[in-house]
Amino acid sequence: MAPQGESTVASRPGPAHRAGDGGTGAPVTHQVRTEEDLLAVRHAVRAATVEVGFGIVDQTRVVTAASELARNAYVHGGGGTLTIEQVRGPAGRGLRLTVKDDGPGIADLETALTDGFTTGAGLGHGLGGARRLMDEFTVHTGAGQGTVVVATRWTVR
Repeated sequence: MAPQGESTVASRPGPAHRAGDGGTGAPVTHQVRTEEDLLAVRHAVRAATVEVGFGIVDQTRVVTAASELARNAYVHGGGGTLTIEQVRGPAGRGLRLTVKDDGPGIADLETALTDGFTTGAGLGHGLGGARRLMDEFTVHTGAGQGTVVVATRWTVR
């Protein structure tokens, strides 16, 4: 259970794939502070999906999720980082994205994950959409503590 004022949501925890099963490459962290960084992150994630062996549809899913999460960190969290890590589980390889920011946190995480929820002029597909595109998705957030999203997609499901 999260401490008071802190929220954690996990979805589709992927019991066949556990953290620490052994990665296939050193994690690479990218800054997310400018619009140019958002483009650089998209390119880096695309390259990593190709290296891991995702097909074009899954490449697009992972890149779209990464783009949404990085944009949220940039717009709502005042910037942050996106770490790309190649991981290996019993059934195959995967890509784990960790997006961190030091922003105000998400006041109502359940609502923020709801389809159609938006804090501005967006379409409301951000967090909820990213969650649907990935196999594993965890959010840690708290008022004044920023937000950390860990999302993983596996080549074999």
